[in-house]
Amino acid sequence: MTETLDQTAGDTADEAAAEVEDLLDVPLAPLRPALEAVLMVADQPLDESTLASAVGHPVAEVREALAALVAEYDEAGRGFELRNVAGGWRYYTREELAPVVERFVLDGQQARLTQAALETLAVVAYQQPVSRSRVSAVRGVNVDGVMRTLLTRGLVEEAGNDVESGAHLYRTTSYFLERIGVTSIEELPELAPFLPELEDMEAELLAQEVSTGSTAEQGVSTGSTGEQGVSTGSTAEQGVSTGSTGEQEVSTGSTGEGGSTDEVGSTDGDEGRE
Repeated sequence: MTETLDQTAGDTADEAAAEVEDLLDVPLAPLRPALEAVLMVADQPLDESTLASAVGHPVAEVREALAALVAEYDEAGRGFELRNVAGGWRYYTREELAPVVERFVLDGQQARLTQAALETLAVVAYQQPVSRSRVSAVRGVNVDGVMRTLLTRGLVEEAGNDVESGAHLYRTTSYFLERIGVTSIEELPELAPFLPELEDMEAELLAQEVSTGSTAEQGVSTGSTGEQGVSTGSTAEQGVSTGSTGEQEVSTGSTGEGGSTDEVGSTDGDEGRE
């Protein structure tokens, strides 16, 4: 029975080894370069067993290679180091070089926002989720460039699409809340009393649209009145022409009467001769 158990355990180990070989999608490589390549792309600490499975080497050899890499980096004075933290291995920048890294990472992030960016961010914060065209309508200018800046700075993010128009909607991020020192948008300070309410701004925009429409209608009405004036002038000219024709007819009538008088005169003359 003992021999049977040993044989079963051996078969299980062989099957596990075969499965590990099947899982290896890359060929075996020299141990140290292989470990460096895997650790370079790791987004979290990796334990020795995981590394051993990845590079295809025994755990004991991996442990020795990791210790050798740590000593090599320290001796060469590299800007990074290999640490065993929280039960796993990962690359970290050296603590003494933190100011350099901080300056690089935060470069541009501490620059003050322009007035246009602050105004756009305020509209998004108080009307989120809001479309880019809506922000442009409230500010009265194109905000495409400013919105790209806010997205790059991590202060604004996409929040789905509008159901009716399909336009992208935007909202503020948790980083925005962190920067202004609040935990939710409900804690945003109220707008200053002397600033117009968003509802008033909407009413003003609507009034402008109505005024623009009325001006356009007046222009159409003025054009119609001009056409009527031209039509009236044409009618007057036709009346004058008709009047002239009437005078010509009267003149012709007078000429006809003169002709009749001549006929009478001739008759009188004939009677005298008789």
